Amino acid sequence: MSSFVTGATGFIGRFLVSELVDHRDGPIFVLVRQSSLHRMETLITQWTGGAGSSRVVPVVGDLREPGLGVDADWVAEHAGKIDHFFHLAAIYDMTADDATNDAMNVGGTRNALALASALDVGCFHQVSSVAAAGDYHGHFDETMFEEGQPLPSPYHRTKYESEKIVREESPVPWRIYRPAIVVGHSETGAMDKIDGPYYFFPMIKRMRDNLPGWLPLVGVDLGDTNLVPVDYVAKAMDHIAHLPDRNGEAFHLVNPEPQPVVDMINAFCAAAGAPRFATPIDRNVTGGATRLLPRPLRPSNLFSAAVRTAPAKIMLDQTLGRLGIPAEVVGHTSFPSVFDSRITEKALAGSGIAVPDLESYARALWSYWEENLDDTTGRDRRNRAALKGKHVVITGASSGIGKVTALKVAQAGGIPVLVARGKDKLEETKATIEMRGGQAYVFPCDLSDLRAIDDLCARLSSELPTVDFLVNNAGRSIRRSLRLSHDRFHDFERTMQLNYFGAIRLIMGLMPKMHEQKSGHIVNISSIGVQTNPPRFSAYVASKAALDSWSNVVASEVVGHGISFTNIHMPLVRTPMIAPTKMYDKFPTLSPAQAADLVVRAMVEKPHEINTFAGNAGAVAHTFAPKAAFRILNLAYQVFPDSAAAKAKAGPSDAQPTPAPEVVADVPVAGGRESEQILMARLFPGVHW
Repeated sequence: MSSFVTGATGFIGRFLVSELVDHRDGPIFVLVRQSSLHRMETLITQWTGGAGSSRVVPVVGDLREPGLGVDADWVAEHAGKIDHFFHLAAIYDMTADDATNDAMNVGGTRNALALASALDVGCFHQVSSVAAAGDYHGHFDETMFEEGQPLPSPYHRTKYESEKIVREESPVPWRIYRPAIVVGHSETGAMDKIDGPYYFFPMIKRMRDNLPGWLPLVGVDLGDTNLVPVDYVAKAMDHIAHLPDRNGEAFHLVNPEPQPVVDMINAFCAAAGAPRFATPIDRNVTGGATRLLPRPLRPSNLFSAAVRTAPAKIMLDQTLGRLGIPAEVVGHTSFPSVFDSRITEKALAGSGIAVPDLESYARALWSYWEENLDDTTGRDRRNRAALKGKHVVITGASSGIGKVTALKVAQAGGIPVLVARGKDKLEETKATIEMRGGQAYVFPCDLSDLRAIDDLCARLSSELPTVDFLVNNAGRSIRRSLRLSHDRFHDFERTMQLNYFGAIRLIMGLMPKMHEQKSGHIVNISSIGVQTNPPRFSAYVASKAALDSWSNVVASEVVGHGISFTNIHMPLVRTPMIAPTKMYDKFPTLSPAQAADLVVRAMVEKPHEINTFAGNAGAVAHTFAPKAAFRILNLAYQVFPDSAAAKAKAGPSDAQPTPAPEVVADVPVAGGRESEQILMARLFPGVHW
């Protein structure tokens, strides 16, 4: 069984090809422009894992050319041998103009059909959109198409027209798929561009950074929307495409339950830690009255009509447009149609393929956007001025804070130098940076091995033209009370080995290079624990305090040579390392991207310290009311018990190096004490309990 796919380098296309590789036999031919062959080769390696790459075969062509511009000899050779022709190449952008939409959506569909006809394919699979329903009001099921619906934008019109071409002109059997608004992968959050709800993310980020999360905001009922993750769309298409006797049908790849726009925004606000919107007057109160009004006079319709007028668009461009929200998007935040998907649900019955609840994957979408698509760092002139062309050595760069810091440094024009034990993960990060047009270096090193650090310093000093910044991010965290540590002195040795000796060995090894340059800035990722002294973290906090003190002393000796230090007393950060501790889901934490923003700030502004309010409060309390501070900490010691891992008689290898300042051990919820634990966590946000 063989397949031909257009739009394989696009967002949905990449995931569909991956599904075909994993679940179907036979070759998969993918249309690609000559200029994109190199990118396609990279994707083929990802799809096939580097083995069996002959399964995915690039075919050079162009969506704008008759018959997609595919070589006539290739067509003659493969005629009658293609079972499934998937046409995904199109414009999925509400802001695109008429000409672009016509050329790609309408003209591209005609060209694809011409090639499908010449190949005499078994079935032509057209990826349309629910936009083909236009502004139809009411239930729109999968058997409906020409209902006289208004088509308010070039996108709606061309989606409708391209689907009509397939229905009326296709010389081969066809199936049509109408996805709703497609967002990132429900597990990884992976997304390739800013679209749909992602336009609202910068506004949510500003709310999070400038308003307390508990502050209630007043919202309005803007109607319903419909989001589906890309993995659901790809899996559903692959499954339905290979069912027998379904030709001539359309399938709605939508959420069966429409999602109120306010609920959608609140789901992302919750994921970001931003304040949420309440709707004092919603449709349950007003629904009866508004249904008595003529449809054009109903509030949601009046709003949609108003924001699509020229004066409104100008006003929106000058207001929401400054936050990155196009006026065209505001007018289409909700759907007047309710999309019936009963045919699709029956087709998927028994497959295990279903749309997950948005709340279950909103955090994955937010985290991916914040770490990969948010371009705030790169657009900041100060960041670019400070980092462009600078070599930034980052330890612990394979994941968490270190990895996101590397991505942000590259975004600002800097050159990350990635250091960690795992070479494969470093290479993945380097590849990501290079695919986005940046540059990075990989230097694997076990930072608990002092000789390996010496070798690393020698290589960095000789192979790099400069070492402008050093970010000491790698570290080891151990949570264990003293009463369980009497036979575990190696805990203290290991934390000191990596967090203190390893860090200063690296700094000292690079100091000659910085003295030669007469410049250099060292950023130490310390811990809020140095200021607050939380119980059970004696080994970890002592090692970080030692690095702080050493850096403070050395800073006075080297400042005359243009070398400076910043110690960041980092609060608790939400990373995979703390994910098993479900209690932390309710705790105030920083995201890795927020932590990376602090690291970028340290490099750009070069302050002596970066602290949080909670950290400073803890330091003040220990200075002016030490007895009261220790009483409070003892209360926390009683409220938060030792973990099962801490109580176990573990061997010398149980505590592994992790990016600081993450917590290794799980913290079980003691019966009846969950509310006390949450109260302590919220009173002292970011402290490692």
